Amino acid sequence: MSDQKSSYRQIMKATSIFGGVQVFNILMQLIRSKVIAVLLGPAGMGVIGLLNSTISLITSVSNFGLGTSAVRDISEADASGNREKVQETVSVFRTLVWGTGILGMILMLILAPWLSQLTFGSEDYTVPFRLLSVILLLTQLTAAQTALLQGLRKIQWMAKAGVLSGTLGLAGTLPLYYFFGMQGIVPGLVVTAVIVFGVQSFYAKKVGVHTKILPFRKALQSGKPMLQLGFMLSLSGLITVAASYLVRIFIAQFGNVGEVGLYNAGFSIVGVYVGMVFTAMSTDYFPRLSGVNSDPQKYNPLINQQSETAILLLSPLICAFLIFINWGIIILYSEQFLPITAMIQYSMLGIYFKALSWSMAYLILAKGDSRAFFWNELLANLYLLILNCTGYYLDGLRGLGISFLIGYILYFIQIFYFVKLKYGFVYSKGIPVLLVQQIPLGMSCFLLYFFIEGWLMYTLGSILILISAGITLYRMNKTMNVLEFIKSKIKK
Repeated sequence: MSDQKSSYRQIMKATSIFGGVQVFNILMQLIRSKVIAVLLGPAGMGVIGLLNSTISLITSVSNFGLGTSAVRDISEADASGNREKVQETVSVFRTLVWGTGILGMILMLILAPWLSQLTFGSEDYTVPFRLLSVILLLTQLTAAQTALLQGLRKIQWMAKAGVLSGTLGLAGTLPLYYFFGMQGIVPGLVVTAVIVFGVQSFYAKKVGVHTKILPFRKALQSGKPMLQLGFMLSLSGLITVAASYLVRIFIAQFGNVGEVGLYNAGFSIVGVYVGMVFTAMSTDYFPRLSGVNSDPQKYNPLINQQSETAILLLSPLICAFLIFINWGIIILYSEQFLPITAMIQYSMLGIYFKALSWSMAYLILAKGDSRAFFWNELLANLYLLILNCTGYYLDGLRGLGISFLIGYILYFIQIFYFVKLKYGFVYSKGIPVLLVQQIPLGMSCFLLYFFIEGWLMYTLGSILILISAGITLYRMNKTMNVLEFIKSKIKK
């Protein structure tokens, strides 16, 4: 098998494994979202969204980006074949996450009254925020386990951990919402964090990397490069989370908490239900790209292969969501959430550009160019924040979808020219051809929804979905003999 076909198959392997996990998690999310929508309504989803946004904000302040920078260091240590280096790297990392986790917990405890006032307009949520502080520690400890599995590319164990976490998390939280309603939200978030930490720890122990907690001063000295990269990544993450947080606050101020819930539900569909490709990027593609980050002859083809695979897999999904979005919303949530339809429609078109942008942006991280990544993310989040607030102010929820589309078109242009000029990245001839084939099909589905109704829209839309899927199957068979692979599996 050629190196190119082997690389495509590795991408497909990771995507299919995590795609399966994603399908399972979608089922869990479907049940969870449906129950929350019925039991708590949009207001309940709004409260959960605001609490999670606040937790993410404090996490971004305190975690120093170690979860990402450690993956890069562990991947490089593993590539060297030096087991002792892997153990040393993981020992340093695990010591640092204890320190940053405790820091995050303390920050949440101290800032709880202010966070409650800022988020909900009163101090009524001071105690809930303090109870949630334990999640900051658990999240960091979980990051240590996840980074080890990811850095060593234990894809199947990560997949199993995701399935088990989703199952146990659902079983542990739904009874709380059923019996306690809104009062069950905070315990549910804590229970979920405990479950995820326990499951990730179980699989991380199976790796067999024996580590120890080092004196914190020694860990700081040894982990200085990791902290330097992580700090810049943390700033970038903080900006992203802060921008998302401010958008939710803006919606709550100029709209209401119910619309925050609608916003969360809409972008949950956009992010989660087409997210298997992006999950594969962060779990398998990033470590692979890190291993070839100094050789343009290797990272250029890899980025092109990832971009092509992402567009091929996402295009039929995008078309399907554009046509059947109303049914999807009703099945996933309820008729109360139909106001998010237009927001999702525009956002789905932005997914094409998000996939291409992320494929390129990971090169900046793989090279460890944290300053460049920071300034790119700062610029992007500034115009995304302005676009989101302006879009909502002028056109409500639909305006948020339009801003998402415009924002990712701008981000694609920004990242493309940056990596082209600084790292010499170029697209292969096949990418523009693929985009010319797939994007018009998505645009056609978009227009069909707005200009044709009833059975004719669904019939024509289904034809377009099949055409998109046919192009995907043809291109994938051409690059990796996927039909032959499927036949061999059937024979077995």
